[in-house]
Amino acid sequence: MTAEVRKYKIGLIIDDKRYEAIKGTPLEQKIERMFGGYIRLLTLEVDEETARHVLKEFPSGRIDARGFLEDLPVAFKRALFEAVVKTKSLGKEAIDEVFKKIDEIKAAAEKEKEYVPPPA
Repeated sequence: MTAEVRKYKIGLIIDDKRYEAIKGTPLEQKIERMFGGYIRLLTLEVDEETARHVLKEFPSGRIDARGFLEDLPVAFKRALFEAVVKTKSLGKEAIDEVFKKIDEIKAAAEKEKEYVPPPA
């Protein structure tokens, strides 16, 4: 009997500007439409180890009942989207890219406690 590998998800809301960055790429086909198409979402699946690592770096985060990592800093989600575009991946490659500059992301996230930046 093998142990079940638990998967978690990180959702990235796709606004018009982000949509333009992935339009015409295979990532465009991965967009889920919610609320009658008004919200577009890209979902990354992560394993339990990666989920724990993310939550360790950002203690304000949590796992909701659907298995989504929520309440993550804007800086983290922004960096994750940039990594998705750079790697053209919704997998480990994008997460690994984010963790290459985790200290910079954590510094930006710390500033969010005082001021949440508007979308770029």
